[in-house]
Amino acid sequence: MEDIATNAAGFDADPVTALAARMEAGLVGHAALVERLMIALLTGGHVLIEGAPGLAKTRSVRRLADGVEGSFARIQCTPDLMPSDVTGTQVFRQDTGRMEFLPGPVFHNLVLVDEINRAPPKVQSALLEAMGEGQVTAGGETRRLPDPFMVVATQNPLEQEGTFPLPEAQLDRFLMHVLLDLPGEEDELAILDLVESELRAHAGAEEPVLDHALLAEMKEQVLQVHLSPALRRYIVALVMATRRGTGVVDVVGRIGHAVSPRGTLALAGAARARAWLQGRDYAVPEDVAALAPDILCHRMAPTWRAQAAGDTARTILAEVLAAVRPL
Repeated sequence: MEDIATNAAGFDADPVTALAARMEAGLVGHAALVERLMIALLTGGHVLIEGAPGLAKTRSVRRLADGVEGSFARIQCTPDLMPSDVTGTQVFRQDTGRMEFLPGPVFHNLVLVDEINRAPPKVQSALLEAMGEGQVTAGGETRRLPDPFMVVATQNPLEQEGTFPLPEAQLDRFLMHVLLDLPGEEDELAILDLVESELRAHAGAEEPVLDHALLAEMKEQVLQVHLSPALRRYIVALVMATRRGTGVVDVVGRIGHAVSPRGTLALAGAARARAWLQGRDYAVPEDVAALAPDILCHRMAPTWRAQAAGDTARTILAEVLAAVRPL
């Protein structure tokens, strides 16, 4: 991520730059993931991180929580988890003789849902209202969640026993679906050196660099980033290509469920945030193209015939990105 002192909109971006630099200092080879987490933070979106065990998925979220003011909760998903374990439940207080609502871990500013695909469907559904509406309905009463509110979920793609694949409706609630690969040789050595140095340093907790008021101001600045009419048409053209194809790319019989308007809105908002992070008050086609795979692919469902032919959402979108050029 570029080192930004003041962005093009005239707003001091030092705190978010410092937060990104702090996160990257404790993560090896995850600059793109840090950028995606910053974008989600600035747009109020949620992130799904998928990767094999040991790729610092949980670590990245903890470092984000350490840098932003507010409360943090971690939910370890298991097949016996209940919806009330996430949202909270009504309990009877003998001292008052009344029922009282005890908020669950979802009532925090940043919520890490670890191995979300191990949670049963009822628990996954319990997160839908929280992620989509910023509220929880329990015991016949609707309660607002704190502001800001962000969910970062992780999932392990290796194991199939005791897992419950996320339905499309749940996936669509995530702004981004980020895939992590195993590190190369140099990154692996850097990880070893980093962990050993941390064990020797015995460093204490670091102070947050972003408070809620400053984050709210930054979100307002992101909303002012300009999207030109040509860039808006480019975003729409990419989404429409997942529905009806192009002169070069045929999606009939390959995509069973195309990207909905929520994908269009997500891509536009994320492009604004990426432009702001890079010091511009206008978005460019490179912002859209860089973020499109993480924002659109989990909103596409390839048919079984396409999967049998070796196609994935990402390979199909790569064809679309190559065929649809900025206007």
